[in-house]
Amino acid sequence: MTRALIAAPRRAAAWLRWYITEFTGENAYDRYVAHTRRTDPEAPVLRRGDFERHRTDRRYGAPSDGLGSPYGGCC
Repeated sequence: MTRALIAAPRRAAAWLRWYITEFTGENAYDRYVAHTRRTDPEAPVLRRGDFERHRTDRRYGAPSDGLGSPYGGCC
């Protein structure tokens, strides 16, 4: 009984941490690295700062600049 009382809050905390990192995109870099290494182990992996810059440019960049999505973003 005592183990169940201790395990439940730990599971809840782990789930909450997972949910927040998924929601905020905090673990996007980890997913990128895992995907890159799984699909092509010899491919170079961007540093975290470069990855975040590229991700931000794609999200907020103008489609006319060759950045961003032609379906999203501003103006």
